[in-house]
Amino acid sequence: MYRRQFLRAGAAAAAVGAAPGILKHARAQSSLQIGGTMSLSGAFAEVGKFGQMGAQLAIDEIGSVAGTPLSYTAIDTEGNAGKAVRKVKEAIEQDGIRHFVGGSLSSTGLAIGKEINKAGGVYTTTVGADEVTGKECNKATFRWSVPTFGAIEETVRPVIERHPKAKRWYTITPQYVFGEALLRNAKAIFEENGIEHVGNSYHSLSEREFSGYLTNAMGQQPDVLLLLNFGSQSSDTLRQAINFGMNQNMTILLAWSAGLEQFQSLGASTLEGVYLGAQYWHQEDAPANRKLVELCRDVHGINPGYPLAGNYQATRMILDAAAEAGSTDPADVIAAMEGRQYAGITGDETIRAVDHQVLKRYYLLQGKAESKMRDEDDFVDIVSTGKSFVSAADSACELG
Repeated sequence: MYRRQFLRAGAAAAAVGAAPGILKHARAQSSLQIGGTMSLSGAFAEVGKFGQMGAQLAIDEIGSVAGTPLSYTAIDTEGNAGKAVRKVKEAIEQDGIRHFVGGSLSSTGLAIGKEINKAGGVYTTTVGADEVTGKECNKATFRWSVPTFGAIEETVRPVIERHPKAKRWYTITPQYVFGEALLRNAKAIFEENGIEHVGNSYHSLSEREFSGYLTNAMGQQPDVLLLLNFGSQSSDTLRQAINFGMNQNMTILLAWSAGLEQFQSLGASTLEGVYLGAQYWHQEDAPANRKLVELCRDVHGINPGYPLAGNYQATRMILDAAAEAGSTDPADVIAAMEGRQYAGITGDETIRAVDHQVLKRYYLLQGKAESKMRDEDDFVDIVSTGKSFVSAADSACELG
């Protein structure tokens, strides 16, 4: 399948291979290695599995950069920042890898980004905490995904506008940097719009049973239940909320969904009427996305979801910049990435030089009834999309 796809993608590979300039580093190696820092075990293994598929898809699609073949090395972060840093350090010191992509958790992404920066590498990620391109930014790290600020702006604010009488909100939040950032941004919008935050339940990253938190939420009789967790934890929370019949008495918003694979797991009966924030949706009509969808169907027989698509685009960010620079030296790749504008899978995307944040759209979706689905993956309608980011002038990032 991959071999046949190489032939179909020959024009794209040739365009990359024809980039001007001489590669400074890759010719001394048998290949340019991309280190994929994904959670391949633990609570976020499903996210990591599809993230790895996306990175590999981009590498196999392009095949080579200026005549140098590409390869992929899997690095299982295990959803643990300490273990992730140790493994990335080994990949740098023992394998000479300097180009990295991935990260399922913000805490992990922050930690390994610092390690890669110390080694003079380059790193693209899809994690969400504002700090990644804010006060803890660094020269090596680039983020494709919209941070928590934009995710909340493009979900909480539109839901408030659609439900002006819904004044009482309850939140359920994972207690780590990602969850805290989502909650902080949500509270700011609550205060601005006169929303009463009637309560919040924190939970750990190891939690699997959410009935107690949901019981606390029901006791406060909110108009809206805002879920700020991610992956299997948000799926478990949402399933249990629907089993309790909470969707009959209140609006439910999951601010940061994992997209298609999560929706397939949950099913239309669980999703119907639920609002869902998303970094990506495969029905986006952008030319680059149509190409990705076709490629993913050809190679894997599936439509791409957010982890796959996000890591595909994040990998392309490195490879396309290397092609433009005519060099795989991370310093040259970074210089080519800063300020770069390109046609991405969500439409026009720009890598902001001041903080290495990609300016792209975030989606607010709503689950539809099974009877209205046009195909087996048509779980949602797009309610709205938009770009919301802290301004460059207000960015807390100091790259130096």
